[in-house]
Amino acid sequence: MSAHVSTQTSPLSRPGIRILLPVTLAVLAMLAILVTALSSSAAATAASRHTAKPTVVLVHGAFADASSWNKVVARLQGAGYPVIAPANPLRDLAGDSAYLSSIVSSIDGPVILVGHSYGGAVISNAATGHPNVKALVFIAAFAPEEAESALDLTGKFPGSQLPTSLITRQYPLPGGGTGTDAYIDPATFRAAFAADLPARDTALMAATQRPAALAALGSPSGAPAWKTIPSWYLVAGADQAIPPAAQRFMATRAGAHTSEVREASHVIMISQPDTTTAVITAAARATR
Repeated sequence: MSAHVSTQTSPLSRPGIRILLPVTLAVLAMLAILVTALSSSAAATAASRHTAKPTVVLVHGAFADASSWNKVVARLQGAGYPVIAPANPLRDLAGDSAYLSSIVSSIDGPVILVGHSYGGAVISNAATGHPNVKALVFIAAFAPEEAESALDLTGKFPGSQLPTSLITRQYPLPGGGTGTDAYIDPATFRAAFAADLPARDTALMAATQRPAALAALGSPSGAPAWKTIPSWYLVAGADQAIPPAAQRFMATRAGAHTSEVREASHVIMISQPDTTTAVITAAARATR
């Protein structure tokens, strides 16, 4: 009698099980990979947010335009900073500040606001209500107290050549009537505004200057943001537009981190772009 050999199939060897088990293992492996990837992505995103550089917003002043920041923009971009240099309307302080405020509202993440000349008054007002503005940087700029105007501060100390260098032109207002634009006379532009630049450059700057409405220069400031936001100030020590004494006064009053280039004209960001960039990046690093 021959022995009986069972041919019963193991449950794990049944066709359905043989197919299901590898599929299940593959799905589990894929899920493990996905969870790991998501965790790594979340960690990378958190790290990126922590280390991301702030957006630097550069605001020009009167008798200039955004191209006055070109050398500084190139250096900041080279260092990895996002940069925006908007056109400052130069019409009235409240409206100019509201315009800049709308730009800040469109930016995700921290912001460093930088103002030159009249642009300092604009950033002082525009930063209010924006917790993402981490620092204010004044480059030979107005940092007015509440109710002060740029014209008030220009006349507070002797030395400005602007009062005797301006020419005016009338322009129509949208609601009727006329406004008055101020320009620097091309004959005195270099001496009053940019004495440390070559004459061939200042001739071009004089021809392409953006006028400022006298209403903007005479507008009283609102409550200044430099009272609550850390500030930095770069003094142009040979400035013939805003007297250096006025700049030092405003910097001290604001409690700003202050540095000075003694031989620099009013357009220090053009003649001294490395120093200007260093002040901006110092503010950015200190407030991260």
